Amino acid sequence: MVNNLPKYQIATFIAILFHLIGLVGILFFSRTFFTESTLFNLLLSGLLLVWTQKEKNRHFYLFFVLAFVVGFSAEVIGVNTGLLFGNYSYGKVLGLEWLKVPLVIGVNWFIVLYCCGISISTLLTKVIDQISIKTESPPQSLKAVSVITDGATLAVLFDWLMEPVAVKLGFWQWKDNGNIPIYNFVCWLAISALLLTVFHFCKFNKQNKFAINLLLIQFMFFLLLRTFLK
Repeated sequence: MVNNLPKYQIATFIAILFHLIGLVGILFFSRTFFTESTLFNLLLSGLLLVWTQKEKNRHFYLFFVLAFVVGFSAEVIGVNTGLLFGNYSYGKVLGLEWLKVPLVIGVNWFIVLYCCGISISTLLTKVIDQISIKTESPPQSLKAVSVITDGATLAVLFDWLMEPVAVKLGFWQWKDNGNIPIYNFVCWLAISALLLTVFHFCKFNKQNKFAINLLLIQFMFFLLLRTFLK
């Protein structure tokens, strides 16, 4: 029976299960233990995204590498100089670090931007197909601008939702009285737009139902933690 299920359904079930376990564990049992399991959860989510990606080619892997490298490098600059995001530092719960930044943060940049890009691209494909039928000419420039701007905005919204939870769980901390600076979101918007430009022009299949589901799962996960975590 399981073998007959599409990959995205299997991956969605696994993601719901592990996020639900993490949510219940953090809220009602051992916050420390389940917070330290975040590393595993992020790696698992990244692997599931790669597994469910259709027709993996060099363009897909190019985006994965660039999202990892650019995202990680931006964090290194931010942590060590304060020139990006603001004045902050990482805790010790996200695993192995290099240059004061956990390596898994590069994976997280890929997860967030891939999921946002896929979600916006899927939505726009349906809208643009309808426009194309009426105008007999597909507005590709509209799609490019929308994927980049709307996808980046969605990524910033996700970061805004996640930030207070991440601080409470010890993922990182802000040094200026603990306040999250607006500059952080400005940098998120700029870097996300840059990487989503690469995402849009890289030629790989951008239909992945699991990526959309994972984004919704993570939104709900952090929304519930933001609401109930003390």
